[in-house]
Amino acid sequence: MNKAATSHFNIRVVECRIATKMLAKARGLEWGRLLKLSQVQTELEASLEEMLRLVAEVLHPEPYSREEVCKALGITTEQLLTQFKLYQRARHVYGEAARVLRFKSVCDEAPSAPNAVQRLGDLMKQSHASCRDLYECSCPELDRLVEICLQSGAVGSRLTGAGWGGCAVSMVPTDKVESFLKSVRELYYTPDPHRAELEKHSLFVSKPGGGAAIFLEE
Repeated sequence: MNKAATSHFNIRVVECRIATKMLAKARGLEWGRLLKLSQVQTELEASLEEMLRLVAEVLHPEPYSREEVCKALGITTEQLLTQFKLYQRARHVYGEAARVLRFKSVCDEAPSAPNAVQRLGDLMKQSHASCRDLYECSCPELDRLVEICLQSGAVGSRLTGAGWGGCAVSMVPTDKVESFLKSVRELYYTPDPHRAELEKHSLFVSKPGGGAAIFLEE
């Protein structure tokens, strides 16, 4: 799927902005000037866990209509340009941020602990489930690829990038890399002639490394 040729990405942005305003208004903030979910968290000085509880308290899982949003915000339908899944989008954003912090915490505190790798893998699996079910930015092919990666020995696997097609990233024990690659080739690439042609440039191994950093000299 060509993400640029669809409205999916833009709709997610709109849903997150409307959710921002609904949450802000519910807590008595100046909702008109807030555009990002992170701004609501900052204004409330709340933790990610507290924001997730706020989402469950203020928003409902059923899609919102324009009329319902307008009534809640006290604006006209002309001021709001369909249905918006505010609960799901806000829950994904705050939940994904919380998973990033938990992932870092595991790496910082117990990288050599017996269950550290499994905990990281579980967070990756939770992340993909959230992308698939709450943010709805996955696609059947990516879901199938992630499923195959997990079946093939990955401890964790998730889509990476903007979604709606693209790539998956998996965490695989070093001693299982070769069997993992063989299994993914056989289960995902080989059955489809078009995929088989792409396999050489699409399936590769890399090791974890440090991210971008700034070094300051005093």
